[in-house]
Amino acid sequence: MNRKLEICYIDAFASRPFTGNTAAVVKTQDWLSDSLMQSIASQNNLSETAFMVLRDDNYHIRWFSPKTEIGFCGHATLASAHYLFEENSKLTNVTFNAKAVGSMVVRKLADGMIEMNFPNQAPSHLDTPPQALLAGLSIVPDEIGCNEQAYFAIYNDEADVIAVQQIESELLKLAPKDVVVSAPSKQYDFISRYFWPSNGGSEDAVTGSIHTGLAPYWAKKLNNNSLHAYQASGRGGELLCTVKDHRVLISGKAVTYLKGHIWV
Repeated sequence: MNRKLEICYIDAFASRPFTGNTAAVVKTQDWLSDSLMQSIASQNNLSETAFMVLRDDNYHIRWFSPKTEIGFCGHATLASAHYLFEENSKLTNVTFNAKAVGSMVVRKLADGMIEMNFPNQAPSHLDTPPQALLAGLSIVPDEIGCNEQAYFAIYNDEADVIAVQQIESELLKLAPKDVVVSAPSKQYDFISRYFWPSNGGSEDAVTGSIHTGLAPYWAKKLNNNSLHAYQASGRGGELLCTVKDHRVLISGKAVTYLKGHIWV
């Protein structure tokens, strides 16, 4: 007999449906097999599907793209917290544990905002970037950095971030790392776009995890630890970032789009 599981689709870093980045959330009593979680994520075909299991008052969380398990995902963590806060209106904070990033405290704030406490993953400057990175972007960056997740292609003009195109065949050579492009902005403190052909798809809508690197970079560059960011994808999404020593607080809103069941 097939197992019946509740599933919820949530638009994260969004104040209205059809914006931000959609994540699927599945809460189970025990972990499903890795192959089943990957199959569910592939069937969903969203940038991430989050799976949660409650252990000793904390939720252990794992994230799967349609292609592979991901070590750290911000927007699906926001979606998971939103799911739990809707499930229990008296709940004001939740702690998630993930293998790659450890313990993450998420708080419900006023006006529908949700604040996530993540590790600081500031990038390091690269004097000699990989040739595939330079060949994989249609506009040459003004500066390049790197952390464990991605290469950072920094531009002086936000118009370059909007206009730049990726050559996926080249960026695939950078696996397992992805590529983020970013620049200062007139309307926001900074904007970005995120290319991840190796791990999920062509371009991610809103990527919370990469802002744990972007926020520290721009905080230092702009001499401002409180930043308003925008990911300039087709759907778009706003993030509020606060840099505090070894942690980065990232806040945003989320909207429930769909609730239902799957049989696996």
